[in-house]
Amino acid sequence: MNSHLGRRAFSPMELHALFHGYIYSDEKQKREQPKHWHFWLPLFAYYTGAYSDEIGHLTLDNLVTKDGVEGFEFGTNEKILPRFIPIHSALWQAGLEEYLEFLSTHHHERIMFDLPSKVNRYSEKVRIWFSGEGERLGYLQKCGLPNVDQNGLKTAISSLRLNFEQQLRIHAVQANQKPSFFYLLGLKNDEPEMEPQPLALQQVIEPLRNINSKAHWQRFLHRHST
Repeated sequence: MNSHLGRRAFSPMELHALFHGYIYSDEKQKREQPKHWHFWLPLFAYYTGAYSDEIGHLTLDNLVTKDGVEGFEFGTNEKILPRFIPIHSALWQAGLEEYLEFLSTHHHERIMFDLPSKVNRYSEKVRIWFSGEGERLGYLQKCGLPNVDQNGLKTAISSLRLNFEQQLRIHAVQANQKPSFFYLLGLKNDEPEMEPQPLALQQVIEPLRNINSKAHWQRFLHRHST
């Protein structure tokens, strides 16, 4: 899928490379300075379809339960609508519950607490870390992936939203939940309806492919400390 910005979604092989790269393995890079957001933000981007700036603004207060479904309330991007995104089981499997307890214990309000902002925006720091800048290699290049493919299409952290959109479209059609597709992407629907029920949203979110069942925050911490 091509985006209007000349970006494309990651291929399955590229997703495997990203989510089995050193951040999600036992290898620590030379002179690396691991941050918690390095582990969590790409996972959040893939499983929620949110932009990096939205994820950077998330606080513990944005974690809510609706009709027994736990999820995050996003509402910081002016380009798209506020929305409730159920938490995919793969995020819990990756240690999200322990991480949230860690945040609470250490009195961190923002979920990506160690991601710095520039003029109250977090996307610039994420872009440089993920895609690199000048001679500085990003996580993308360190995983052996180019910024631009042979067709001139770019990949970036926002490409994960395109992967989210691709899968969501299929699952929404299969579940006869077209309104959920528009809602979860924060898009206006030409056929306005009531906000989809949380269980219906979860039904569309949960079939997203688990890209690395061995990714876990505790494993990241162990790699961090070695």
